[in-house]
Amino acid sequence: MSSLDAGAGNSRSRQLNVVLRPMTGADLDKVVELEHRVFDAEAWTRQMLAGELEQQPASRYYLVADDNGDIAGYAGLLAAGWQADVVTIAVAADRWGQGIGSALLEALLDEAARRGCREVFLEVRTDNGRAQELYRRHRFTEIGIRRGYYQPSGADALVMRRSLSGAGSGSLAAFPRASSAGGSGGSSPRASREGL
Repeated sequence: MSSLDAGAGNSRSRQLNVVLRPMTGADLDKVVELEHRVFDAEAWTRQMLAGELEQQPASRYYLVADDNGDIAGYAGLLAAGWQADVVTIAVAADRWGQGIGSALLEALLDEAARRGCREVFLEVRTDNGRAQELYRRHRFTEIGIRRGYYQPSGADALVMRRSLSGAGSGSLAAFPRASSAGGSGGSSPRASREGL
């Protein structure tokens, strides 16, 4: 692990020891706790998250942002053939603005490229401007709206797409990453979500 500053412009200047690493079953208690804090009534259950992990590495790729045992965030990717979907990204609210969401997204984009995907899709709540801005900064563009997509709230989703033609997403210099193996295939019945 390497230590880094929380980021320029962040008033909470403190040292972070964040490492991105594959999510395991041992992380589920902390991830489920964060899931409920971030997504409230729309939180996935422990069983849903465990089911996603069972599909790793064949069609899924899940990461946690581990800060000395504290799960500061997590993210998941579904990759099948030439297409990938960001299925979830969540960062603890008290960790927003520290670059964790960007690092998680960049790691997912790098993994999608490594698996040979040419496009990455995601859905984001139309009322989550913070997450939309993150995705735009990473060259996602709007391609449509899905009415009533998020349940049980009935919130609409903005569908976004990004091409991966030719290169990875960018530098992960701020957060070291553990390596993992992966493959492709499979499908997910679940919506992508963001808690940024």
